[in-house]
Amino acid sequence: MSNFLFTSESVTEGHPDKLCDQISDAILDAILKKDQNAHVACEVTATTGLIHVMGEINTNCYVDIDKITRYVVNSVGYNNPECGFNGNTCAVISSINSQSPDISRGVNSSYEFRDGDSDVMNRVGAGDQGIMFGYACDETPELMPLPISLANKLAKRLAEVRKNGTLPYLRPDGKTQVTVEYEDDKPVRLDTILISTQHCENVTLDKIRADLIDNVIEATVPLEMIDENTRILVNPTGRFVIGGPVADTGLTGRKIIVDTYGGYSRHGGGAFSGKDPTKVDRSAAYAARYVAKNIVAAGLAKKCEIQLSYAIGVAKPVSIMVDTFGTGTVSDEALVSAVTKVFDLRPASIIERLHLVLPIYRKLAAYGHMGREDLRVAWEKTDKTEELLRAVGK
Repeated sequence: MSNFLFTSESVTEGHPDKLCDQISDAILDAILKKDQNAHVACEVTATTGLIHVMGEINTNCYVDIDKITRYVVNSVGYNNPECGFNGNTCAVISSINSQSPDISRGVNSSYEFRDGDSDVMNRVGAGDQGIMFGYACDETPELMPLPISLANKLAKRLAEVRKNGTLPYLRPDGKTQVTVEYEDDKPVRLDTILISTQHCENVTLDKIRADLIDNVIEATVPLEMIDENTRILVNPTGRFVIGGPVADTGLTGRKIIVDTYGGYSRHGGGAFSGKDPTKVDRSAAYAARYVAKNIVAAGLAKKCEIQLSYAIGVAKPVSIMVDTFGTGTVSDEALVSAVTKVFDLRPASIIERLHLVLPIYRKLAAYGHMGREDLRVAWEKTDKTEELLRAVGK
């Protein structure tokens, strides 16, 4: 379609699912600070008065899971009874086991390495089978789809005005949604902007609406894309006092579309948070974004989707797919060939190239893992454009 509406949503760091993502990744960060070779798969669920941390972790270090969990909950803003959930008084249960030795065998010594290929980059096998997607397009400076870019920025701004005291009646839980109108595949106007935010008991809906339009929406979105027909919806139920884990049980990995491209591109089979980078669900998704972004930044396509697939315990990808949706300046087949020449997509190489053993993950666990130029993550760099151009003969 050339003319259409497309909608993406985001949530604040106080949304119960995002709270769980942040706890999972804060535990991962704490472990990586002490043991960069740790294997971590950490899941969290949160409900009224209770947080349960679960998973499989192999490490030679100790971290205080209870202390980390409470720190995250409090820093998000659930630090007093008025919010309905309190990191100082909630129960924290931990159920941690070791990773299966059958999985560890394939991760620590890949199929290729065991078969006699002594290349050091072949040592690490993929932590699981799976498919991962990466995407980039020229709709925003960070080469992300506009709907998810704006939804994430609105959610982040909503948290900022709560934390800095501009709107002290706000509470941590919140959601945003942006509908963009496209003509000839280009974003031309904002059709609908939706914000639902938790708030204290004694504030009126009229005040919330006026304050959010002034301090969040107009401070965030491109005003030239708003017209007289743009709908702005603020707390359409009329009331949002009870929120967070009290209102809705949270779970790690349940906001995967928020984490990536807002549904504008396909998503692989796995979530990111709580997983160390040997899990290709995470590391290869970052690598796929890195590849797609460099293709678009090089001017080889206006939009580009990459699919990678892996087999558990095998270092090299099983398949690589490039789709430029007819916008490429060379064939998609030529781009696949260029990608295989320019990018080493084995897990060990991805981990090294993108600095994935660093404790960077808690900051990524809210407001998206892709397009995060504000965090200076390596997969947002466009440092492979010249190599790609040479590889396709340009």
